[in-house]
Amino acid sequence: MVRNIIFILACCCGVTLFAADKPNIIFLFADDLGYGDLSCYGHPYAKTPALDKLAKEGTRFTQAYVTGVTCCPSRTGMMTGKFPATFAKYMSDHGFGDRVTITELLKKNGYSTGHFGKWHIGPKTENGTYGIDVINGNKRDTKDRATRGRDAYVIDTAIEFLEANAKKDKPIYMNVWGHISHFPVSPPKAFSDRFKEVVVDESKFNDTMRDKFQHCREFKGDIDEGMRNYLGDVWSMDSGIGRLLKKVDELGLRKNTIVVFSSDHGPAPVKLGGGRNEAPSRIDAARNMLGSPGIYRGGKHTQFEGGVRVPFIIRWPGHVPAGRVNSTSVISFIDWLPTVCELTGTKNTAPNLDGEDVSDIWLGAKRTRTKPLFWRVGNVNARPAVRVGDWKYYQYNNKETGPMLYDLAKDPGEKRNLVKEKPQVVRRLAGRINDWIATLPKEYTKPNKQKKRDKKK
Repeated sequence: MVRNIIFILACCCGVTLFAADKPNIIFLFADDLGYGDLSCYGHPYAKTPALDKLAKEGTRFTQAYVTGVTCCPSRTGMMTGKFPATFAKYMSDHGFGDRVTITELLKKNGYSTGHFGKWHIGPKTENGTYGIDVINGNKRDTKDRATRGRDAYVIDTAIEFLEANAKKDKPIYMNVWGHISHFPVSPPKAFSDRFKEVVVDESKFNDTMRDKFQHCREFKGDIDEGMRNYLGDVWSMDSGIGRLLKKVDELGLRKNTIVVFSSDHGPAPVKLGGGRNEAPSRIDAARNMLGSPGIYRGGKHTQFEGGVRVPFIIRWPGHVPAGRVNSTSVISFIDWLPTVCELTGTKNTAPNLDGEDVSDIWLGAKRTRTKPLFWRVGNVNARPAVRVGDWKYYQYNNKETGPMLYDLAKDPGEKRNLVKEKPQVVRRLAGRINDWIATLPKEYTKPNKQKKRDKKK
């Protein structure tokens, strides 16, 4: 009880916490996993017992957002608290420049910091980058992916770091960023066989998913087989997370460890981008890209809800309400840096953040956020979108759709465009977007991949 009081006073008054009082943080980030891909988020066939249990022991959010529609921008917003469009140079190629990262701030506050799995946030991966002590740990043979799943080695290195630092008088921060369910989804047969009884009932899925099923058939695929393979890959992810959480318990760290699980954006489409001469193995894998956005429209590469709304589960025993579903509060990974700073008693020296401290929401408050959420890729001609309150506005000028406005409270699937019915709302949100765009770079460097394509033309 005394310890909790000290923690609360520290958060409210900005007092530095003692090492023993600072919570450990384990951030589990899936890759391309859809909002509807977990059993606890409504998938009709998925088996995700570890994450379902985590949700029962903590709080599950239904209005959590990422900052980008692809991997690097999404991770950038989380690490820096700045919208990806504010970076003139593509972050995967150039890093974050002089922007402050959450890991640098935590390192200064006495945290042991680690990063395991996918990177995609800069050209440097040496230990010490962004204040991270250990990046991906000891190199290991990954041939056992065929029997243990493709993210098994990520969990292995994370566990090694946890074991090495658990007895030290320092709090721990870990990014555990898996590769599942990014392309190519091609799990061992033993994993997909766990779902051998699955026969897809398309009526249980929305229009976005039914389009995917059709694309799978166009690849001469079987949707039942594709779904079984996708679910097997997700099952192996869940199994690895269960193994890591078991180790947290064995080391006696559960009580003072914040565990967060989410995904970097919505599920990938069923398609290939390499041209006509695709390898048969890649075509086989493309048929398996059947991740679900749940009831939401779109997926990866789109700003629709299915592309930017993601699962978000948080557990912190005695602090975060257990068994709760927060369906009212809008949160985003743009809020990660200020929120984590608040909960850990870390001095936040990052200037001009785009996110806000939502620690009170994580701890059980149900309030409305104060800052809008913007999305735009790093291109001056790119189409922007904004969410303010329940309104989502797309300032698009293409012939197919034009601008779009949706009331997400009444129309979460974004089926009824209200642009003509709500001109005042459109003007207000267009003004917010235009004011934001005026602050963005006037020129962007192209990602290296794009530069290579231009040279081939």
